[in-house]
Amino acid sequence: MGIDLQKEVHEDMRAHFSEYPRRWGLRAPDSNIDHRRVPNLQTYFSRKGAALPISREARGYRPGDLITWDLGGGVPHIGIAVNQRAPDGRLLILHNVGQGPKIEDVLFRWKITGHYRYSKSR
Repeated sequence: MGIDLQKEVHEDMRAHFSEYPRRWGLRAPDSNIDHRRVPNLQTYFSRKGAALPISREARGYRPGDLITWDLGGGVPHIGIAVNQRAPDGRLLILHNVGQGPKIEDVLFRWKITGHYRYSKSR
C-alpha cells in the first residue's frame, strides 16, 4: 500500500505522545516497538479518522479492514481482513497470534475492540 506504518506511528507519537497509552512506562516514543503495540495502533488509526463502528454482521467488514480484539484477560490482538472467504461467506483474517502468520476464520472468535479502514490518503 506504500505505507511505512513504523515511520507514521513513530512520527505521530513524537508529536502527540500524551494521547497514546502509557501501559509500558515509557517517557518517550520507541520507534523499535511502538508500531507493534495494538493499543498504539488503535490510537493512531482513531487519530487518523480510520475508526469504523464495530459490527456483529460480517457484511460490515471489507478486505483491507483492520480489526482488533481482546483475546481475554486484556490481551490485545490485531488482524487484517483478506479477500478470501469462509464457506459461509465471512471474510478470513490474516493474523499472527504467536505461531506465525495465518489466514483463518477468526473475525468473531474473540471480543472485537476496534474496526479500522486506513489508507495512505488519510
